[in-house]
Amino acid sequence: MDSLGSLHAFVQAADADGFTEAGRKLGVSPSAVSKAVQRLEDRLGVRLFHRSTRSITLTQEGGMFLERCRRILCELEAAETELSQTQIAPQGKLRVSLPSMGMLFMPKIAAFKRLYPQVELELDFTDRVVDVIDEGFDVVIRTGEHADSRLMTRALGHYRRAIVGSPDYFREAGLPETPEDLARYPCLVYRFATTGKLDRWPLSRNGKPVQVELTNSVVMNTLEPQICLAESGLGIACVPDLAVTRQLEYGSLVSILKSYLETRTKISLMWPTSRHLSPKLRAFVDFAAENLRAG
Repeated sequence: MDSLGSLHAFVQAADADGFTEAGRKLGVSPSAVSKAVQRLEDRLGVRLFHRSTRSITLTQEGGMFLERCRRILCELEAAETELSQTQIAPQGKLRVSLPSMGMLFMPKIAAFKRLYPQVELELDFTDRVVDVIDEGFDVVIRTGEHADSRLMTRALGHYRRAIVGSPDYFREAGLPETPEDLARYPCLVYRFATTGKLDRWPLSRNGKPVQVELTNSVVMNTLEPQICLAESGLGIACVPDLAVTRQLEYGSLVSILKSYLETRTKISLMWPTSRHLSPKLRAFVDFAAENLRAG
């Protein structure tokens, strides 16, 4: 602890260009600051200041040492701040952006809200790539690969796509056996809101993409209608397997052509890079990593 005190005295003296002003800021006498710096010089075996009767100036070694000391003291302050924040209950507004399939996480989000009632959640569901920092989001859940050095990332898992339809529909229309067979089935297709492009189903054979011209029966820009219309027997849809886990278990939907859908898509939690996480953000990140894991 005496060493840290000496480092602090040295930095203050360097910033103030003198022991008198440094002592005033530290609440001690100028001689106490001078002696602390002297002890530090004796321990290091180098002179940190050139001294005169009127002023002090850093030596070359002192200038080098000063930058190190600043980092050490900043880290200490950061550690103290981080520990003190752990004693504060998570509270305040937390802006979260999720993809449309994020509706699947709502039961877990509700559990988070019950656990931290003082956190005011603001949820934004969109499949466009938001600018986390410029748009003021605290944290986002995103699918796919995203490279942004301004963001921290924690993987939540992966999902695959599933082509699904109702059992009654397939009893009437028959089961497709190859990707090419899909051309004769009415398809419930997703349109990307940002580009206006239709979703291409990620079919492949022996590792090579298979392009099929689909018959678009209904086009939409959200996930839930695709699933609902597929359950209603109005066609087939290609959706994240996570989105239809319950329907597949209950038998209201059937998954087809599984061997032609090999692509795995990453799901990640992303938030602005920062030395410290606020209590509300840390609580959400830790909760999501534990409870929103996929695949």
